[in-house]
Amino acid sequence: MATIQFDLVSPERKLASVEALEIQIPGADGDFTAMAEHAPMLTTLRPGLLSVTTNNNVTEYIVTGGFVEISGTNASVLAEQALPKAEVTREVIDNLIAVATAALENIPPEDVDAANKRLSDTRILLELI
Repeated sequence: MATIQFDLVSPERKLASVEALEIQIPGADGDFTAMAEHAPMLTTLRPGLLSVTTNNNVTEYIVTGGFVEISGTNASVLAEQALPKAEVTREVIDNLIAVATAALENIPPEDVDAANKRLSDTRILLELI
C-alpha cells in the first residue's frame, strides 16, 4: 500500500516523522483522513485527536489547534500544542480548558462564537483520556 510522509511538530518538539498509511485529522471544518495521493490542501486544526497508522501500528496525539498542509506525498502538521495521547492526563486537559476559558474574558464580541467553539472542542478532549 502507498504511504504518505507525515511530520508533526509543535513549538516544543518534533513529535513524529514517519511513512504513514493514513492520518486521521481533526480539521476545523470536520474530521478527515489523509492518505497517499491526497488532494493538496491547507487547513486549520481544532482541538482533538490526531491518529497516524503505520503498517499495523496506530499512534495517537492530542492537538489543540494549528495547521495542516497536505500534498500527494507529504502531510505536515504544525500544532499549537501536541502531546502523545499516552502523556495526556486529566490535569493537562484541565489546564487547556482553563486557558480556553480565560481567553473568553477579554475577547471582542465578534470573536466570542469562535472562542466558545474552541472551549467546547477543548472540553471534549476529556472524553479521549
